[in-house]
Amino acid sequence: MHEPDPADTAFREEVRQFLAAKLTPELRLVGRRASGVFAAYPDGHPWFRILAERGWSVPNWPVEWGGCGWSVRQHDIFASELAAANAPALAGQGTRMVAPVVMAFGTPEQKERWLPGIRSGADYWAQGYSEPGSGSDLASLQCRAVRQAGPHGDEYVINGTKIWTTHAQ
Repeated sequence: MHEPDPADTAFREEVRQFLAAKLTPELRLVGRRASGVFAAYPDGHPWFRILAERGWSVPNWPVEWGGCGWSVRQHDIFASELAAANAPALAGQGTRMVAPVVMAFGTPEQKERWLPGIRSGADYWAQGYSEPGSGSDLASLQCRAVRQAGPHGDEYVINGTKIWTTHAQ
């Protein structure tokens, strides 16, 4: 049998102590009751803010943008402890969909504008690419924003329909 790494044991204890102190019974109930992939915004977002205060809201991000720089084992410990404690599963539109694209392709100004707000929870993103006849098949989407002159300068007019938007409310 392999002896656990003392650093991993200490990290697990740190996570458990944090959860015992910050994951309230109400938040644990949210985690148990979530019927979808993640908790509804009003229920789960307070937990995201608590994680952000600790610096743990975006542990997989690069350290330069607020990631934790954890080992693979630490990420596993963190995820396992959150699941065992019934922490609310969090929506990933901003943290796992928008932010990686901004990090990879955004200008320095875009990174400075958007990433801190996503990390802190001040900015919340919705997913809106589903269309009638397409669902979430991105290759078949037809809706476009068409630029045209308007009374106040150029504006964009949407030429299609969306059938749902996750967390737009």
